[in-house]
Amino acid sequence: MGGIAVVWLSVIVLLPLAAVVQKSLEGGLSQFWSEVTSPQARAALELTVGVSVVVTLINVVMGTLIAWVLVRDEFRGKAVVNALIDLPFALPTIVAGLTLLALYGPTSPLHVSLAYTRAGVALALLFVTLPFVVRSVQPVLLELDKEVEEAAWSLGASPALTFRRVVLPSLRGAIVSGAGLGFARALGEFGSVVLISGNLPFKTEVASVFVFGQIENDNVSAAAAVSVVLLVISFALLLLLSTLAGRERHGV
Repeated sequence: MGGIAVVWLSVIVLLPLAAVVQKSLEGGLSQFWSEVTSPQARAALELTVGVSVVVTLINVVMGTLIAWVLVRDEFRGKAVVNALIDLPFALPTIVAGLTLLALYGPTSPLHVSLAYTRAGVALALLFVTLPFVVRSVQPVLLELDKEVEEAAWSLGASPALTFRRVVLPSLRGAIVSGAGLGFARALGEFGSVVLISGNLPFKTEVASVFVFGQIENDNVSAAAAVSVVLLVISFALLLLLSTLAGRERHGV
């Protein structure tokens, strides 16, 4: 069974990744470096990483808050809200992009135009990455013993202090895991941003859209080179998360 799993992993994951790396290095390391440091590629990568960091920080706060409300509060429509959290997982991202463009585009019924701006890019990434933190934190909150919190309150601790000293340490691993997965998703997101961003070089063009544009222009080596950079960042992040999770399980 182990051999079958390794073969399947190789066919589905490793071979495609190896093909991208090989394509990016066809012209040698000098050409690879030239492609990823070209002004347009560098601007796209910097925008992608920068917006992804901001979106992740927002999701850490709001995702944790939403998870807390869903677990600890009772209100009418809670089941509906809980189901809506998973909507970005189920909805095709291009549909999400079209919806966001309709709501926040030039003809916005809300009279709020974020199309072709970095704020619009951030909004699209917030939409597709919100569930990661919520769904990582929610099951941990469900398992927490409320008696520990009540004991802290009985000893005079305020709700804020109890959350910071008692609850937050238990949620730290789940928050980091959800944030990391959300960040990795934001790095490679395409469908939800391709419409609302407007794909303006040096302004709103993210790395995934840059890659698509280079393929359309028959510059496959540049597309592959930037793709490898995104792959390296995502893999390094996921490896770090796996290491931290292993240390936490062993109490290190």
